[in-house]
Amino acid sequence: MTEHDAAHIERPVVNSPWLQANRLAFLGLYVVTLLAAVGWAVSNVREIDPQNRAVVFRFGELDRVQNAGLLVAWPQPFEQVVLLPSADRVIERHVETLLRSPIALAADKITSFATPMSDALAGSGYLLTGDAGVVQLDVTAYYKVTDPREFVLQGEHVLPALDRLVNRSAVSLAAARDLDTILVARPELVGSDSQSAERRERLRGDLVQGINMRLGELTATGVGLGVEVVRVDVQSSLPAAAVNAFNAVLTASQQADQAVANARTDAEKLNQTANQQADRTLQVAHAQASERLAKAQTDTAAVTGLAQSMQNKSDPGLLLRIYRERVPAILKQAGSVTTVDPRDDSRLIIQGADK
Repeated sequence: MTEHDAAHIERPVVNSPWLQANRLAFLGLYVVTLLAAVGWAVSNVREIDPQNRAVVFRFGELDRVQNAGLLVAWPQPFEQVVLLPSADRVIERHVETLLRSPIALAADKITSFATPMSDALAGSGYLLTGDAGVVQLDVTAYYKVTDPREFVLQGEHVLPALDRLVNRSAVSLAAARDLDTILVARPELVGSDSQSAERRERLRGDLVQGINMRLGELTATGVGLGVEVVRVDVQSSLPAAAVNAFNAVLTASQQADQAVANARTDAEKLNQTANQQADRTLQVAHAQASERLAKAQTDTAAVTGLAQSMQNKSDPGLLLRIYRERVPAILKQAGSVTTVDPRDDSRLIIQGADK
């Protein structure tokens, strides 16, 4: 073996393609690992918006609450960051548990009075009032997060629990009120009952007070939700069948009032006509009575004078004269007259006979 061959064998291979590929792969893996480490180290460094706040848990325990601004925290699993609404942010929650279920709504369209639905479906979405009425309340609650620790601990149970509290408060509130203190069921009584109008105005405030009272009871037992309801929007309505019934009653009442008013008008007209006819009849009767009285006095003047003369014995021959004056006129109306002498029944005087 020559010296040239030995030198050729001992020289290392420095430009091998496989070696260059391994070097590039190692360098890329190193860079990726370094970037991942940097990203993991700064994963909990973030900017908190003014509408939010951050709750930092260190090894599962609440460590601090960070408001709007730059948050610097250890990466997971050392510290965990949970974003929550800010203390003054109001969150809207529409309580759908008070609404009528879709199954009940579908049953309303196909069920008739001849085939009534079950009690569960019939009562879905309706609340019973203190005067045995039925009302539906559509409630939207607006709440704020007051205790971040309790809110985070309850987690996904906060909203269902809040819905149940709103539902329970609405049931209690409806049971303690009359139907007219929840909504205007009978418009004809709006002006006459001022107390019902005042209680309708306090409906939302009483509902907020009832919900917050129950939230306070949960907090006192150590299972608070960490929220507070600031206001509620309530839309009250009646069942469709009840609305139709109320409209029918209102229409019937209006028709009855109109019929009573028409009857009173007709009665007044009849009364006036009757009074006019009575006055006219009375006037005619008075006039006819005067005429009849005058005629009666004229017809009885002779009899009255005869009675007075007989009583006073002032003219004894008056009766005979009157008899002689009246008898011929009476006898003329008869075809024949037979007269009998009362003192002698043997003699007959026949008027008109030949002597």
